[in-house]
Amino acid sequence: MAKSKSEKKSVGQPNAVVRYLRETRGELRKVTWPTRQESWRLTGIVLAVTIVTAAFLWLFDTIFSGGLQFLIERMIGL
Repeated sequence: MAKSKSEKKSVGQPNAVVRYLRETRGELRKVTWPTRQESWRLTGIVLAVTIVTAAFLWLFDTIFSGGLQFLIERMIGL
């Protein structure tokens, strides 16, 4: 008796989800993970860059909004 197409496919082959999880686990084993010291150093760099960027944006926002407010007040005062 001949097996149906779906029965032939499922014999000996894991389904797509199981295969995906196995491949993902295999790829994660190849990753070179940073040491604790490297992680702290990189976290510090990210925080420093974030703070500098926030300060830069705040400064320019303050300058531009002050300038815009000045222009609007001058136009209304005319």
